[in-house]
Amino acid sequence: MGMSVGGGHDEDEVVSAINTTPLVDVMLVLLIIFLITIPVATHTVKVTLPKDTNQPSKVLPGNITLAVTPDGQAYWNQTPLRDRDDLMARLAQVAVEKPQPQIMIRGDASARYESVGRLIAACQEAGVTRVDFVIEQPHTN
Repeated sequence: MGMSVGGGHDEDEVVSAINTTPLVDVMLVLLIIFLITIPVATHTVKVTLPKDTNQPSKVLPGNITLAVTPDGQAYWNQTPLRDRDDLMARLAQVAVEKPQPQIMIRGDASARYESVGRLIAACQEAGVTRVDFVIEQPHTN
């Protein structure tokens, strides 16, 4: 690279060459940063994810349906549950039965997830192992 010291050139002359060296330096630094950070961002903890069978559950006479309305009221079959203690007492009776009846949770589409989550947590705490969700199949046209 040459350097113009000013001898013999007009002072008002416009320099039309663009110095791209700083641009190339910045691009190389960005490339190195991306090459270093991308492998770190793509590594995740190795876990075995559950497999979904997506087969309809068979409704048996001994199954118990827990329903949640949009306002958060929970029902044991068609009987409204008073509070968490009422639910836990009923689940404790079911948990000791051999074989355990299947608990089917029906949550209204506009119900808060918190209300459905409380039912799931109560089933887990009581030791119930067979919990399913009841959903409607989407309409296909």
